[in-house]
Order: sequence, then structure tokens, then C-alpha cells
Amino acid sequence: MPPKGYKRKAEPTTGAPAKRTTRGSIRREASDHGSGQDVNDEIVDETPATPKEESDDNGESLSHADPVVDHEEIVLREFYPPEMSNERVRSYKDGTIPLPYNELASALHDTEAQRIDLASKKAVAHWFRWDLRLSDNTGLHRAAESAKAQGLPLICLYTFSHQDFQAHYTSPARIDFCLRTLQILKDDLAKLDIPLWVEEITDRKRTQNHILDWCDKWEIGELHANMLYEVDELRRDAKLVREGVGKGLRFTVHHDTCVVEPMVLRSGAGKTYSVFTPFFKSWEPYVYRNKSVQTLFPPPGKNDPKQKPREVFEELFSQTTFPAPNADRRLEDKEAQRLAKLWPAGEHEARSRLRRFLDERVAKYVDTRNRPDNDSGTSGLSVHFSAGTLSARQAVRACMDHNKGKTLDSGHHGWIREICFRDFYKQILAANPHVCMNKAYHEDYHNVRWEYNEEHFQRWVQGKTGYPIVDAAMRQLATNKFMHNRCRMIVASFLCKDLLLDWRKGENYFMSELIDGDFASNNAGWQFCSSSGTDAQPYFRIFNPLTQSEKFDPDGEYIRRWVPELSKLKGKAIHDPAGRLSPAEFKKLSYPEPIVEHKAARERALERYKTGLGRNTR
Repeated sequence: MPPKGYKRKAEPTTGAPAKRTTRGSIRREASDHGSGQDVNDEIVDETPATPKEESDDNGESLSHADPVVDHEEIVLREFYPPEMSNERVRSYKDGTIPLPYNELASALHDTEAQRIDLASKKAVAHWFRWDLRLSDNTGLHRAAESAKAQGLPLICLYTFSHQDFQAHYTSPARIDFCLRTLQILKDDLAKLDIPLWVEEITDRKRTQNHILDWCDKWEIGELHANMLYEVDELRRDAKLVREGVGKGLRFTVHHDTCVVEPMVLRSGAGKTYSVFTPFFKSWEPYVYRNKSVQTLFPPPGKNDPKQKPREVFEELFSQTTFPAPNADRRLEDKEAQRLAKLWPAGEHEARSRLRRFLDERVAKYVDTRNRPDNDSGTSGLSVHFSAGTLSARQAVRACMDHNKGKTLDSGHHGWIREICFRDFYKQILAANPHVCMNKAYHEDYHNVRWEYNEEHFQRWVQGKTGYPIVDAAMRQLATNKFMHNRCRMIVASFLCKDLLLDWRKGENYFMSELIDGDFASNNAGWQFCSSSGTDAQPYFRIFNPLTQSEKFDPDGEYIRRWVPELSKLKGKAIHDPAGRLSPAEFKKLSYPEPIVEHKAARERALERYKTGLGRNTR
């Protein structure tokens, strides 16, 4: 589910120019979406203040900013209601309103006996979502097991909606990667005499009706799928579970995306974790001692030829092309071909890339993962985690097997730690649905007033801010539909702190461009950089883009690659051409002056945050 938000009235900018897991029922490299905190980054205030909430007599948070104004680029009114109130956020937190995650869990629990008693029909089906693989796919494995036990054929379905693509800001590159993967998946399933049908759903609100009709048409009595943790999807599945019972359909949703399913790991106080480090300290030993987590499911077996699947499901097998995305979500042919070479699709490629990473690069991972000038410093697997062509369990198990020692060395351990972030962010999503609704994780930050300077936003998008490391990263995104994780942190911090632009605009833009877009990781990364999220950097810690550039691209090779007008610069001038060249030399570059002066922008950000958080006593 995509975010929903608001626009506040803009003011002139002041910056100077320039239990155990059963599996049946802009931060880190593995996700490449979030942000990490570096103790060497610029700290502008050594005394963090304790968050303080002010309330009126009705319990609603008092706003220190202008009244809420809708902004269609953040809030897609065609799909979503106005911004939720802070009071409603608190109602989710205190249990007054049930979590969508718990609504689905309740639906599965409440109907369990009824679903077990439902009569079998002519087939068992698996509904693919972002789990586009045959190996170690929990829902697919359970469906195949059940089909075999009942002597029934297994068939598969994938659905999409143009409305979902629009509402979720799904990038054309990600859609194209998905379609390429589906063709590989269909071919692999066909070798097993299992059909895969891909279908468009026009009205996203009628998805459950469409699924029920499709199951009725093919006389499917049992449908399996893997759980998605966004709000819309959880509520849709809960509704489908209950409605399916009345239609004679046993719909079962399984945990699959995470190594350890959300809500299992708890703190000493019995609460879900809200900070990563203690979560990881609990997650790591849990994974190492639980064989159920480490066990990988095999791909499904071949449909029994005696069932004559190719005759009975001839229509499903006959599909040779898939419905095409709308024009605004479709890549041009040349662009699609270029990205296909850059990002080969399918689970075979995912496993091959995983083997190469472990054999050739994981030993140096901790030392190289933050260097955007090093193309081999990271695994490059984020697109496969996002599409589900590789499971997080496969990655962890392969890493453990590859290490061969009783304890993990620093490289293997460091990479597994980054995979854990994906589990952590999915748990945050399930336990805190308001982050799915364009609200800050921490309520205090709802009152920070943002800018909506469209010229500044477009210069950031186009890579013309006058800050070379920022511009290089934004141009990499525009070209490759991917950005190195360290650079995601740098450009996000620059948008939120230097330009004071609403972080939700950056969050949406990333999703609309990234080939590896993942809502939970992307949202968590942007909230980290805006200081509003879990484990976030304090508002007074603001990345200095010059310091970041010199530290992580010391020779300027990353900048030279993506900002060709600076490619001939020597030495440290590459990091700050406006400040380190003479006016005449700088003018010859045809490169923009810095959009803001960092020191002034930093002071403005501190003032704005203090006011929004109620800490400005002047």
C-alpha cells in the first residue's frame, strides 16, 4: 500500500543559493532502500532532547505548522481518504483499533475449522504476488503438497491492476522486471505441466471478487498465497478468507517474505521491537538454532499426466503474451532491452548472482559496502529480494553454508545482519500500520513543517543541485533505475535537511523510479533520513554532502562516471567545484551553483525541527 499525505503552505526558502516460525500458516545493502547511521557523520548538537507531545483538550496533537492542505503528488485522492489524525494513530498503538495484521490473523483463526471442512473440487491453486520463484516458496509448496495428497492438479495465477501500479507508485522498470520474470516462471512451470495464468484486474477494489470468480470458473476449492504486510493487502486478504468460506473456497495465507515472521520476536517486556540492534540480537540466535527457519522448500513436482492437465486447462496453457501495462507505466523498447541486460530476471539469475557474491566478494563486504565507486562492493541482489525471485531464507542459508566455520566471519556476518533489516522493517510495517498511511513513525514529527519548492525538487530529481555526490546519485537512479545504498542516504538527507522538502515526495519518487522498490524498506529509509522513523538519526545529525563525498568516493570516480561535466577535474575539486575552483574555472564547467549553502540550510533545518517538536523556547 502506498503512502497518503499532505501539503502544507510553502514559505519562501531561506537557504542561500549556491513463538516459533512454522512457515505454514535507505538502509542496508541487502535491501538497498534505507539509511544507516554513521558515527562520523556531522553532528550539530550533542544534546538530544526527549520527544515531548502537546495535546489539546480533545487529545489531538497541536500542530505547530499551517493547516493541512492536500497535495495530489503525495495524496492520491482517487484511491485514498484524507490524512489520518494523530488520535487514530494512537488508537492503533493502544489496540483500540485492531491492526490489519491481526485482522487477517483473526480471519484465518476464526474460519480454520470451516475451511478444513470444505469439500475438495477439481484443482488446488497458488496465487503469486511478490514471490516469483519455484524454490523455497512457502505458499506454492503448501499448495503442491495439498494437491498431491488429494490427487489433484496444481495451477497458478498472477494478477495485477493498473490502479495498483498507480496508487503504489510502482516504477515502469519494476513492472518490466516482473513481466520478464513471469515469462521465465511460466516456462519453468510449463515443464512441470503446471499452468500459470496472468490477468489484469481493472478495479483494484474488486480484487477479491475477481479471485473468487476465477476460482469458481476453474473449480478450485483451495487457494494458497504468501502474505503481504501492507495495510490494503492485509485487509483484502482478510476479507477474501472470510468470503471464500461462503463460496466454498479454502483460502490460506502463509508467511514467506521474512526469515522470521513478524510479531514472533518480543522484548523482555513482551513488546515488538522498535529498535534494530536489540531486534538483531534476538533474531540472530533464533535463526541459528531453529532448523524450521533454515529448511528450504523444494520446487513443486510435476502434475500427474493421468490428470490430463494440458487438456483440462488448455486455455491457461495457451496464454503466450501477458496484458501490457498502461503507456505511463511502460518502458520504451530500447530502454527495456538495456535494462534487461543490466538486470537479468528470474530465480536462476538470482541464485547465480548469489553464488558469485559469496564466492568472490562477501569476504570484503564490510569494508566495501559503503563505497559507491566500487561496483562489486555489494551483492546486487536487492532487485531479486524485492521481486521474490530469491527468498531471504535462501540467502541466509547459503551464507551460513558458504562460511563453513562454527562462527560467521565478519563478511558473512555483516551481510546476514543486513538481510535482517528486511525482517525488521516488515515487522515495523505490520505492527505500525500508520506508516503505510504516510504518517511519521514517531508522532512528534507530524508537526514539522516542510517546504514544497517545486524548482528545488526538480533540481534534486534531475541531479542539478550543485552538490556532485548528490547529482551523481540522482543521475545513476535516472539511468539505471537503481542507486547505491550509501547514496540513497546522502540524497535523502539532502532533500529532507538541506532543502527541507517533504520526505514523502522523495519516498514516492524513489518508488516511481527504482527497479528494486520495496515499500517497507523504502519507507523506513526515508523516515530514518527525515529523523521521523524507527532507529532514526536524531534531527540534529545532518549529513554534510561534502564530507560524505570525500569519505565514500575519495577519488571522485563515482562522480566522474555520472557527472561527465566534472570528469576532467583533478584532486579534491571534484567534490566541491564551486568552492575549490576560481570563478572563471567553474564557469567553464557548465555545472550549476550549489542550490543552497549547506551551513545556512543546516541552521534552518534545526530551527524548523525544534519548532515542530516544541523545543524552541525562544
